[in-house]
Amino acid sequence: MSPDANELQELVRELHRQGSPWVPCGLGSRLDWGPPLQDGLPLSCTRLRGIVDHNPGDFTISVRAGTPLLEVQAALAPHRQWLAVDQPWGSQRRGAGSLGGLVARGLAGGYRQRYLGIRDQLIGLSLLRADGTAARAGGRVVKNVAGYDLMRLFCGSWGSLGLITELSLRTLPLPPIRRGLVLQGSLTELGSLSQWLLGSSLSPERLDWWNAPLAAAAGLEAAPLLLIALASISAASLTQQQAAIAAQTPLPLRQLEAASLDQLLAHARGDDPIARGDELSAEPAWLLRLGFSPDRVTQALAAPELEGLAIELAAGSGLGLAWSLAAAGSGALEPERVRRLRQHCQRLGGWLQVLRQPQGSAVAAWEDAPSRSMIERLKRQFDPQLQLAPGRLPGVANPAARVRRSG
Repeated sequence: MSPDANELQELVRELHRQGSPWVPCGLGSRLDWGPPLQDGLPLSCTRLRGIVDHNPGDFTISVRAGTPLLEVQAALAPHRQWLAVDQPWGSQRRGAGSLGGLVARGLAGGYRQRYLGIRDQLIGLSLLRADGTAARAGGRVVKNVAGYDLMRLFCGSWGSLGLITELSLRTLPLPPIRRGLVLQGSLTELGSLSQWLLGSSLSPERLDWWNAPLAAAAGLEAAPLLLIALASISAASLTQQQAAIAAQTPLPLRQLEAASLDQLLAHARGDDPIARGDELSAEPAWLLRLGFSPDRVTQALAAPELEGLAIELAAGSGLGLAWSLAAAGSGALEPERVRRLRQHCQRLGGWLQVLRQPQGSAVAAWEDAPSRSMIERLKRQFDPQLQLAPGRLPGVANPAARVRRSG
């Protein structure tokens, strides 16, 4: 279902009256991510798009939820501004998705190191509840603290609480100069530099871990890698930062200018800008989201359960993605190894989510959170009939089945 903006609210009200299940979504490019949908038709925001307001002087923008991320970035570029967020994984094949979908999934990339995640850049949103009631949280200016903080509640809700219709976000100035640094070595050597950087006065845009398979797929040496992205208004400042980093490690630094850095970052999104036609350019059999305490990342990366996977982790947050390069045969990832990997993450105080898996694998996308009872109470408040995104409730492995109306 892709209704016009003026038809959307009445359609939602009618679905509520009928007791029909439905699935809020943006452009529908990643509906196969997460738990399998149990019931209901997707209701897409494809025709709910466009910039509502952009105030360059206040560094704020309001957009309709179905607006593609790339479209927003293109509109901001002439003003030398941008949204400091990563494109979602697999953007070359599936597109960068909509702003509403990006917020609903709540996936934060490496730019979180300097700019925080998209949940921290939200200043307001509008939504439709399951019964068609329109609501708004926050505002369109940065200094707005009125009302309940529903923005962060909806960030990462996977469409389980309502349909996001409009978003207001803060923009940032585009850095005029960017540079990348690549270091490869042992986990111990790279870990020492990473910890120093996290505690230093330097503020890189990104500080990303890559494992050996991902480095090799990008045409580099098959060894662990630390990718440092620097940005400034001054080339002299970047040179000073680079010199400070070089003084802290015996490892050689490979310098990348902005274009080469962007090309390398595309590999960490599961994209291959060179279009070599290898296995990295195909859809993965498995796509996993990992989370660790940042001080345990090197220990996590050394685990045998991760062998053969391509892995990218943000050093500052300990969040990242892993995916299988082999869909079948030798090196293929089996469901039991994914379960062991989840246990490994939990032993290190982390967690694992399954974003994509082969049909029939039946590994839970996520497990019960300690706050499961509170999550379920919130769900009942927003969606009493359990109509929205049946089977998907973050933090609840097996959501309660909805009871269909009779008659």
